[in-house]
Parts: sequence; structure tokens; C-alpha cells
Amino acid sequence: MPEQALTLHTADGHALTATAFEPAAPPRAALLIASAMAVPQSYYAPLARWLAETQGIAVLTFDYRGIGASRQGPLAAVRADVLTWARQDCAAALAEAAHRWPAAPLHWLGHSLGAQIVGLVPGHERLAGMLSVAAGSGYWHHTHPRVRALSPWLWWVLVPLALKAFGYFPGGRLRKIGDLPGGVMAQWRRWCLHPDYLGGESAAVRAELAAAALPITALAVTDDELMTERGVRALFGLYRGARVEVRRVEPREHGLAAIGHFGFFRERMRETLWPMVPRWIEQAAA
Repeated sequence: MPEQALTLHTADGHALTATAFEPAAPPRAALLIASAMAVPQSYYAPLARWLAETQGIAVLTFDYRGIGASRQGPLAAVRADVLTWARQDCAAALAEAAHRWPAAPLHWLGHSLGAQIVGLVPGHERLAGMLSVAAGSGYWHHTHPRVRALSPWLWWVLVPLALKAFGYFPGGRLRKIGDLPGGVMAQWRRWCLHPDYLGGESAAVRAELAAAALPITALAVTDDELMTERGVRALFGLYRGARVEVRRVEPREHGLAAIGHFGFFRERMRETLWPMVPRWIEQAAA
């Protein structure tokens, strides 16, 4: 079956929706795609389908609890934070990918938040490496100047008021980020106000990040409207035990007018940016 909808079960008893993209022949590699904040797995389906159909790479995508097809019932009733997504949801997806394709080297492609938290995911030691796309520190002083200018209003006014009024963050209605469980947004807010970002959660979290030893290739998109290269380097500075390579991705070098924070995964990048993924996997194998 080339494309299969799955239900994953987390260790704490939650059901998540996932999709497996299978190549026609036994896969030469397997890839788990971890989404950005509030972005559903369906956004990554075109890339996942292309990798499976043309590159012989099996791919698993999934939705965190409260997001996309994994959203069930009122969002205000979802009791989760970002650490829940990492320790429960990502762990369940990683275990499924390893079980489904045991003979294939397993890689992680993280978009923004999906790359930030890899070191906090149980079982990440089995990964052959991670490709990070547009992931950097969310600390507000490390973000793009336009984001930085809006941050005081967002973090000190809008978010606290919205969480108090609704019990979750109604980002879709507010046209800011997207709908998020209250615990996720409250924790993310704390991180974005701390110079160490997620490292500011606790000494234990900082130690976990520092102990993660997987190879990381971090793509810093030069026209990213949210993140900066400074933020990329600040984030992966927390991964002290990892072998980190930061690569700048300049749109003009690929014949593109723009890429931005989300553009890497759009269908129009099939001929220009998407081949970076199988090339990265080949380099990891070599």
C-alpha cells in the first residue's frame, strides 16, 4: 500500500493520526517528518509522496495531539505542552517508523519546532541524523526584526488574554500562528521570553539537549521571515554533543525569488530544494 492512514497510540493513552508513504520496493532509507508549530501533517504530504515515489525513501508524517487530524473534541480540554508533544507524540511516531521499516536507516526531518525538540524525544539515539529546516531559537531577541517588533504585544498582551478568555490559543481566528492547546502556548511563551529558549525550561532539559549526539544539518533560510541565522546558531548551540553543520540557503542561488519559513515544502520546490533531502540522506550513509 503506497500511502496508508495510521492511528498511533502514545504511552499515555492518546490516539494520533499519522500517514505512512511507502515506496514500491523495500526502502533504502526511512524518514520521519516532525511538523512546525500548528502545521498539520498534510502540509508535508507532497514532499513525502515525492520521496516515496521517486527516491525510494519511506516517510512517516503525523499530527501532534490537538493539531490537524489528531484534534479531537474541544481544544481547551487538551492537557498538553510542548514537552508532551516531544516525549509522548514524537516518541510514538519514532517507534512506529522504526518498527515499520526495521531494515532501513532512520532519519528525522524537522521543520521549525519539529527540529528544535528532537533531543527531548525518547529513542532519538536510533536516528542516523536530522535535517533541520528553518529551525532556530524562538527567543524574541533572536527572531526576525519584524517579529521582534510585534513580540511585546504578542507575548505580554495577546497570548495571556487569549488563554484566559478561551482556555486555548485561538490562533486561526486571530490569524496568528494557528490554534494551539493552552499548555503548549503557555510553555512556548515562556521559552520565547527566555534567552536560552527551550533550554530555559530546566537544568534537566538543558542537559538532555547537550547530551544528544546525533549528526545535525541545519538549513538557515536567508529570507526566513521568522527566524534568523543568529537564532539558528543559538538553538543548535544547546546541542553541544551533536555534530552540527549550519548551511545557508539563499533563494537566488537556486533560481528562486523567495523561500521563507514555509516555502521549502511547497510543491513548486520539487526541482530545486527537494533534492536536498535525498542528497543529505546519501551523505549521511556515506
